[in-house]
Amino acid sequence: MDEAGSSASGGGFRPGVDSLDEPPNSRIFLVISKYTPESVLRERFSPFGDIQDIWVVRDKHTKESKGIAFVKFARSSQACRAMEEMHGQCLGPNDTKPIKVFIAQSRSSGSHRDVEDEELTRIFVMIPKSYTEEDLREKFKVYGDIEYCSIIKNKVTGESKGLGYVRYLKPSQAAQAIENCDRSFRAILAEPKNKTSESSEQDYYSNMRQEALGHEPRVNMFPFEQQSEFSSFDKNDSRGQEAISKRLSVVSRVPFTEEQLFSIFDIVPGLEYCEVQRDPYSNYGHGVVQYFNVASAIYAKYKLHGFQYPPGNRIGVSFIDDGSNATDLLRKMATQMVAAQLASVVWNNPSQQQFMQFGGSSGSQLPQIQTDVVLPSCKKKAPPETPVKERLFIVFNPHPLPLDVLEDIFCRFGNLIEVYLVSGKNVGYAKYADRISANDAIATLHGKILNGVRLKVMLADSPREESNKRQRTY
Repeated sequence: MDEAGSSASGGGFRPGVDSLDEPPNSRIFLVISKYTPESVLRERFSPFGDIQDIWVVRDKHTKESKGIAFVKFARSSQACRAMEEMHGQCLGPNDTKPIKVFIAQSRSSGSHRDVEDEELTRIFVMIPKSYTEEDLREKFKVYGDIEYCSIIKNKVTGESKGLGYVRYLKPSQAAQAIENCDRSFRAILAEPKNKTSESSEQDYYSNMRQEALGHEPRVNMFPFEQQSEFSSFDKNDSRGQEAISKRLSVVSRVPFTEEQLFSIFDIVPGLEYCEVQRDPYSNYGHGVVQYFNVASAIYAKYKLHGFQYPPGNRIGVSFIDDGSNATDLLRKMATQMVAAQLASVVWNNPSQQQFMQFGGSSGSQLPQIQTDVVLPSCKKKAPPETPVKERLFIVFNPHPLPLDVLEDIFCRFGNLIEVYLVSGKNVGYAKYADRISANDAIATLHGKILNGVRLKVMLADSPREESNKRQRTY
């Protein structure tokens, strides 16, 4: 969507580009009727808080509305509450089509986010080491209904590290907690559940805790600023001694924007997010880039280290040591590549399925599933000729899971007839002989991460409805 080429309806104060995401998640994205005026939007959304700007996106030539709008609130909690209460509502008595409301895409998020997005409901806090989970819950329950609290502990001693997570049921509750809790908690939205992000959050707060105690932090504010990045750009340098991870630091003598950073590193498939770090003590450009898998990060490091942007200015790219075992990461990467290749062979040539059998008559090995989701035990599939009672539509991010893993996951809810992938797409379908089993699969798997892949699981439209659907243009 070309926001830059669109005009606004009405005048007045409009936040600059740098302040659109200040505070974070304070802007909502609306899909509305092309005939909805700004006055109606202001009337319906002003009860949720102080509106700083309303922007109806218009065609640059005809000046007609594109049916898309943005509303900027003064506070994140106001935007989140507007999303929660207005998504799926009709704006007027004559409107027959409900509107869609999302938290707008920002520089720190790659897409618009909905009310079910876990990233909007989980906060990361700094707490006294004497706190129990009950203490944490008691302190933060005043802001809304809490799904769970957890305290990060030393794996060896079991002692608290003085860090914790609080997961709320609604994004507005998490935003309220961040806005209103005591500043000593240093509350921020937690990154998605993965080892890299949690490690970075813990490092960030560990450094702040050391500063609060009057000690020098173990690392600089920008640990990825390495002067050696500018001294040599030999592709055959001693990378064997460098820590490998999915996270990269980017350094440049010339400052860059987040859009520029994204456009450079999105060349390599698998980009998860990027962000610009601002150093008040220098004019250098600093950034952090994270990929969904280590293979993409390795390729980006090799191809883009020393890349000239703008011409004449070389950027330095290095891995950020997140504590991960490089050997383990490479082994997992190799295993995934081999498994994907085998799955491709079997998918394209069913006669090769015997290659997937190990141990003769003992049958095939069960695929390994890595997740924090509690899955039921394996159940038998329904016969292929069983009538289909419910079909599920599955979206994979960043890539599909192998078929054997998919089948092992979805058969655990019972009455699975078939699960299959759509060629060339990051989507698939599961057919069930029982609606209860299908609903159980949705409740357990929607929005969860399995083997590093986030799943969206929902009821599929009927084949006739799917064939009549128009392609989405936003």
